[in-house]
Amino acid sequence: MAIQTLSILLVDDEQRFRQGLRTLLNFYSSPTLHYEVVGEAASIDQALALAAEQRPGLILLDLELARGDGVMLLTQLREASFAGKVLVLSAHQEDDWVFRAMQAGASGYVFKTHLAQQLSEAIATVIKDEVYLPAEVATQFFRLFHYYSGRSLQARQAIHLTDREQEVLHWLVRGASNEEIAKHLYITIATVKAHLTAIFEKLQVSSRTQAIVAALKLGLVQA
Repeated sequence: MAIQTLSILLVDDEQRFRQGLRTLLNFYSSPTLHYEVVGEAASIDQALALAAEQRPGLILLDLELARGDGVMLLTQLREASFAGKVLVLSAHQEDDWVFRAMQAGASGYVFKTHLAQQLSEAIATVIKDEVYLPAEVATQFFRLFHYYSGRSLQARQAIHLTDREQEVLHWLVRGASNEEIAKHLYITIATVKAHLTAIFEKLQVSSRTQAIVAALKLGLVQA
């Protein structure tokens, strides 16, 4: 019987955890399916470079990364038309993290506390082009899914963003700086700041992070 090899990229900012993953993957490899780790990354830039170079079939992704987070990486992988699957392995059990990761394109989500029990099944599920959400994760995801779905239309009706403000918010959620937003929209940095001030007032927030979370919660933009 032919041996199937699954190439895997490990993305986590803790070297010790990546080593633990290697040990688990070696343990779970079978005579018919071999897990081959083709690279390790601790930051978004490293992960994007290795994903483009190695084209792994699967990325095991932590949401806490050096100079960014996993949701941002998921968004950039989607924009780069990454063909593999991404399985999130996270210590974050908050509803918002689960929802944002799945909304950004993850194929599954596993709490790190359940990793030893669920990793093998999770990998087997996502490589079959199915979504892996164990019961404890699915409950949180669908609770927020139904909540946000109901609020999206209400939010769009209640919060009146101009077309330009919507464009600025779109780039803000994608992690762009004021300078990058200005370049994308062909406007001045001062104009970007003015639009951000108006957006903050309409969303009733006081920071970029709060604006991003509010926009995602209200369904004004997608991650």
